[in-house]
Formats: sequence, structure tokens, C-alpha cells
Amino acid sequence: MGRVYNFSAGPAMLPVEVLQEAADEMLDYQGSGMSVMEMSHRGKTFDKIIKEAEQDLRDLMNIPDNYKVLFLQGGASQQFAMIPMNLMKNRKAAYIVTGQWAKKAWKEAQKYGEAVAVASSEDKTFSYIPDCSDLPIPEDADYVYICENNTIYGTKFKTLPDTKGHDLVADVSSCFLSEPVDVSRYAVIYGGVQKNIGPAGVVIVIIREDLISEDVLPGTPTMLQYKTHADADSLYNTPPAYGIYICGKVFKWLKKQGGLAAMKEHNEKKAKILYDFLDRSKLFHGTVEAKDRSLMNVPFVTGDKELDAKFVREAEAAGLVSLKGHRSVGGMRASIYNAMPVEGVEKLVAFMEEFEKNNLQ
Repeated sequence: MGRVYNFSAGPAMLPVEVLQEAADEMLDYQGSGMSVMEMSHRGKTFDKIIKEAEQDLRDLMNIPDNYKVLFLQGGASQQFAMIPMNLMKNRKAAYIVTGQWAKKAWKEAQKYGEAVAVASSEDKTFSYIPDCSDLPIPEDADYVYICENNTIYGTKFKTLPDTKGHDLVADVSSCFLSEPVDVSRYAVIYGGVQKNIGPAGVVIVIIREDLISEDVLPGTPTMLQYKTHADADSLYNTPPAYGIYICGKVFKWLKKQGGLAAMKEHNEKKAKILYDFLDRSKLFHGTVEAKDRSLMNVPFVTGDKELDAKFVREAEAAGLVSLKGHRSVGGMRASIYNAMPVEGVEKLVAFMEEFEKNNLQ
């Protein structure tokens, strides 16, 4: 069959160049006589890999010096607990609930203190981002939490909420490195890498240094304290070494593409092709308010469940795979992360046009 166009929400497609390079180095990494999968995380060779990966990420995002970069495990979902355990000093935090992952994070935080939902878009199936210009944020809230891009529902914060001076914590799993970002506006910015950066198994946490301390909630496990990992440069225990190595290659690939400003342009071009088609189609339509549309995840429906299923089936046969929407919303979803080429989206739209012609009653 050859390579398909993979529209999966994650694990998602990686740049072919990166996969090729990893394949070439699989048995012998740069004359070391072994694979990165086999080498000690304490050795000189891996030390260089992880340090270079961090430096490249710092370059790409212009990460200020007073922020630590941590390569951790447990995915974004483990951060739902780790954040309150480390940051909920007053046992109070504000959550903006714009999708399933933000809701899960909010529910998890309720185990550790008072997690207040200060805004939500659940009333319209999370199809928009609520107005966050004047939120009822409790004075003594330790932080304000958002999921910046909602993978399932296809919405994205275009402007960050007014946190009224409180620290902002953001889960950026599905928009990580898709556009330039001002890291200094966040206290913590984190994401699982399996959507836009690398293979599943790594979560990257970028955290302001003053938030890293031993002053954590009682009973917080050693492994769930940011200080444990910050003090050990992400090498407290064996890290997901091979995953970090691939992330490092993707960072280099991104630099080669021209960095995050170039990626934003590339991503806007791809998304426009798909959204323009959805806006003029008589069969398919998008499910998100236009002003809040994500560049990364594009959900759409025909309005007929059987037709949706037929579309997914036929698309797969045509080499356009993983277009089924999340089980909680149904329909279809095209995830068009950094590694998805423009021609992948053009192929999808051409297929949708053809399908519409054949199936419009």
C-alpha cells in the first residue's frame, strides 16, 4: 500500500525525513555500535542527545532562561494531578472547561482542593471558546488552567484568557510547536508529544523556576514532584530515551523548515483548504464556530451517521486513514499536524468533493 495520509489525532504522523534518519541509525547510532534504544541514559552519547534536544526546543520557542524544560512520562493525563500537587498552595484553582481533556483535568484537581470552573462551553457541546476577558477568578486562586487546543472538538484559544494577574497553566498537547508562542505569558506550558512532535511516551513540561519547590501537597510522590526532575535534568530515573531522541530530530526538522513562524504559515494554508471546502460544501459541514477553529484538528459531519461511516470506510480504502471522529462526538475529524503535507489535505478535499457528488441526494 505504501505510506498513507494519516489524519489520526495521536499518535500521529511524523516527518518522513525523521523516520528515515531514525531507520538509518537504528542499528548503529553515529558509530557508537548500538541503537539509541539500547544505550545507557547516563552515558555521554545520550547526554548529548537530551541536551541538544532541550537547546533546540529553547531556540524554537524562545524559552526564557528562568524556565525549566522537563522531559517526563505519564502523558498529559498525569499532569492533571501533578499540577495541583505542586502548585495548589492555597488549595484553590480556576479551570476553564472547553472540552473533555480540560474537564478531566478539572475533575482531577478537585481531589486536591477547590477547583472552580470559571467558564465552560459544555452548553453547546464545546463547539466554541467562551469569552475569557472578565472571568470570576477567585482572588486566592493559585493558577488559571486551560487546554489551549481541544483535539476532540476542534477549538483553539486565539487569545489567552485574562487571568487577572494569576499564573496561567496550559495544556498545549495538540498545538505544540504549531505556531510561535510567548512562553513568558505562561507559568506552565505542557503537552504530550504524540500529536505534533514525537512518539507516544513523552510529555514535555516547561515551567517557571520559581514554581519548582519542595513545598508540595503532603503525600505527593517523589516521582510527581517537579523539583525531583528539575534537579536531575530529567534524568532522575530512566527517561523515555528513544522518544526524546525522536523529539530531538523533529526539533531539528522544524528548524530546517524555518521555525515556528514558517510552521504557522504552513498550518494556516492547510487548514484554509479544508475549512473553505467545508464552508461551501452541501454535504459536509464543520462543527465549530468559525472564530474559534483549530488549525490542527478539524471535526466535520454529514448529519447522517450511516453516511459518516461510509465516508470513513471509503476514505480509508483510498489511503486517507484515521478520519473517524472521537467516540464521544462521532462524525469525522481530520488532524492536520505539522507533519501533514499540503498535498495530504488537497487529496482529502478532492476525495470529499467526489464523495459529495456520489452521495448527495
